Amino acid sequence: MTLRQTRYGSKDLNVLIRIKARFDPQYGFSVNIEDIDSSFTLGDIAKRYQQILARLSSEGLVNLNKSLPAPFDIENVLVIAPENAAGLGDFRKDADALNKANVCHFVYHSATFQGNAAANSIMESLSSGLRQWAKDYAIPPDLIVIIRGGGAVNDLAYLNDYDLAALLCKRKVPIWVGIGHEKDRTILDEIAHRSFDTPSKVIAGIRNVISERSQDVMSYLQTIKLLSQHQITTYQGQNDQLMTAIRTHTHNQTNTANKSLDLVKSTTQFFAQQQIKIASTQVETLMRETLLQNPKNVLAKGYAIVRSQNKAIRSVQQVGSTVSIEMQDGYIHANVSEVTNHE
Repeated sequence: MTLRQTRYGSKDLNVLIRIKARFDPQYGFSVNIEDIDSSFTLGDIAKRYQQILARLSSEGLVNLNKSLPAPFDIENVLVIAPENAAGLGDFRKDADALNKANVCHFVYHSATFQGNAAANSIMESLSSGLRQWAKDYAIPPDLIVIIRGGGAVNDLAYLNDYDLAALLCKRKVPIWVGIGHEKDRTILDEIAHRSFDTPSKVIAGIRNVISERSQDVMSYLQTIKLLSQHQITTYQGQNDQLMTAIRTHTHNQTNTANKSLDLVKSTTQFFAQQQIKIASTQVETLMRETLLQNPKNVLAKGYAIVRSQNKAIRSVQQVGSTVSIEMQDGYIHANVSEVTNHE
């Protein structure tokens, strides 16, 4: 048994292997690996995993993305995944349905998730994806999704990279990850806004948020309808009360006006009758006076009408040489010999 050190990317990993030495006359000396103690390597991976996590915590980065507010609604998503991976296919089954229904739009960028270049590939894919997004859209994505299917623990260890984790922590957009299966966990699960076991559960989470928001909208609409109906009913009741009050007030005002009109009519009629009586009395008096002053009546009392030149005269100054005197029963024609004025 021999202990040997090998390299995973920029990190050293210790592996414990069983080898068998062999010498061949033709090919020379060779070593064949017969077995690898994976538990030894896993212990080294776990140790470095904790070292990265501790460094992120000490620098205040580990909870930075977690503390971002959850998107109220999810309409635009940037997805980073291995090209043509099975996990991506599972994700796209529901994602394509949401996209076709114009519920949520997905933009995909591929990256390598395995091997020495995995961390750099993901960082480069994310950076180029965000640059392209800024050119194509006026607003940032609602989510950044990083997914890949399950795999060997050693393969997932390539994702336990400090630079990659630090970059994701500093993003201003919530990052959801779905890497591996339920038993798999990487440093990305520690720093992500939300972590899911598989890509299928990531899209299920997105679908659930959209569904919850739709239900919230329907609930709000129902609440608005109920409140509106309540307000309408309340105002209708108030309107009915006001209309009743208006009708009652109008009826009372009409009755009052009618009573006032009846009183005015009665008063006017009374005063009219009084005026008619006074006028009648005055007419009768005038008629009596007129009758009393009728020439015939005056003549019957012994008075006479003196005329000169066929005109009734009232003064001796009007007398001519002859006069005509009308009596009750005839006329007297006389020549004037003398006119005497009253002293």
